[in-house]
Amino acid sequence: MSTPKIRVLIVDDSAVVRQTLSDVLSSDPDIEIMGTAGDPFVAAERISEEVPDVITLDIEMPRMDGLTFLQKIMAQHPIPVVICSSLAEEGAQSTLRALEYGAVDIIAKPRMGSKRFLEDARTTICQVVKAAASARVRAIRPRHVAEPKLTADAILSSGTHAMAETTEKIVAIGASTGGTEALKTVLETLPADCPGIVIVQHMPELFTRAFADRLDTLCSITVKEAASNDTVIRGRALIAPGNHHLLLKRSGARYYVEIKDGPLVCRHRPSVDVLFRSAARYAGQNAVGVILTGMGDDGARGMLEMKEAGAITIAQDEATCVVFGMPNEAIKRDAVDKVLPLESVAGAIVVHAR
Repeated sequence: MSTPKIRVLIVDDSAVVRQTLSDVLSSDPDIEIMGTAGDPFVAAERISEEVPDVITLDIEMPRMDGLTFLQKIMAQHPIPVVICSSLAEEGAQSTLRALEYGAVDIIAKPRMGSKRFLEDARTTICQVVKAAASARVRAIRPRHVAEPKLTADAILSSGTHAMAETTEKIVAIGASTGGTEALKTVLETLPADCPGIVIVQHMPELFTRAFADRLDTLCSITVKEAASNDTVIRGRALIAPGNHHLLLKRSGARYYVEIKDGPLVCRHRPSVDVLFRSAARYAGQNAVGVILTGMGDDGARGMLEMKEAGAITIAQDEATCVVFGMPNEAIKRDAVDKVLPLESVAGAIVVHAR
């Protein structure tokens, strides 16, 4: 018996975008377009007749903006929502707020470009919608309050020699669907002197800078979008820029990052596998690898290489994942030392970074 197709409702005030998204998504045999709507009122009528598996939603629309509509959906009848946003930096903050309100992911509005761009965009958009269809969505809940920030005592309690060991440690984190909120939970809890962190979160370009800037205002550590040759230092997290791979490198005792173009790896750019494999090669047993919520298998092979190189590896558990795909694939490959609920990940990072 064939698997039912994923039914998608496209909500956007631009007829061109509605048609382009319809064409892109219809090209995937697992997806069908349930309908399109030019504004949230038309969308609401359509949903009252038939509930879609996934909604793609524009932020800026007439009569009712996308954020208000999203809040109504998540309060009344939670449905997986993917925000379809133009690559405008000024709109990035609204898009990030949508993730806080319960949207599961972001896609960039498809635009005409080179053949490679269109093929990559098609792959990414279809993957995100499929991931959203399997996401665990919940009604809007009170904003997560992180547990008290861990202190340096957690690192130093085993003896003064821990300081010398910790200076060489690095943490590599990979995440996808649901990862923006998961990363916020982890990073908000880490102490200001935690080991240097390198992160791949699947996200369109330009949004990664706004995401890093947002986290920087919330966390004790410094968070920035990574640039080539940035040093990986204690108390700082570097996030891969959208549409570019992030690699960890080492020169003597100094860890630094390299930003690279290149093909999609595991259907993604940036790819968690690329980051994890570079961490295995250049940090070895000095690394801690963490894989968080997300669909697919990106990061599983790289995490196995990290474990084989002597790193400590941690996966988020199924109960706290929006999508358990990426952690589950790493677990199935026997690449994971510890499977933990999201709230325990930061503490484990600090303990294992001794």
